[in-house]
Amino acid sequence: MKTKAYLLYVAFFSLSFFVGAQEWTTNFEEAKQVASKTNQHIVLVFQGSDWCAPCMKLDKEIWNTKEYQDLAKNHFVMLKADFPRKKANKLPSNLELQNQKLAETYNNQGYFPFVVVLDKNGKVLGNMGYEKITPTQYYTKLASFIK
Repeated sequence: MKTKAYLLYVAFFSLSFFVGAQEWTTNFEEAKQVASKTNQHIVLVFQGSDWCAPCMKLDKEIWNTKEYQDLAKNHFVMLKADFPRKKANKLPSNLELQNQKLAETYNNQGYFPFVVVLDKNGKVLGNMGYEKITPTQYYTKLASFIK
């Protein structure tokens, strides 16, 4: 009986690992380094993970889909700048400060969600928000900013 429970636990843990396979970073300098090493561009996502309904839709309909993840895997470094409001989701102060600086530079209008495509040095190539389109269409729009 214990063996079955253990196998179920291992199977569940393995599946949960692959479901959220999109690799995100929250560190801007790290994102730039990875983008430089891999010759990729950065997709910087400003979101309010616990209060912004369109942000949650973008997560569910685009970022968390296998379709988008497969397309973006070798093309984009995914960088998340989250601005949660609930006390339980409060970010560490250094991450909060970094996200504020990113917002001052790349999202001074305070739009949420706001998606910015950057080159490996942090130069803005284009931006967009939430759109009710397929993951492939969303990826294609992001890729169209790269010349």
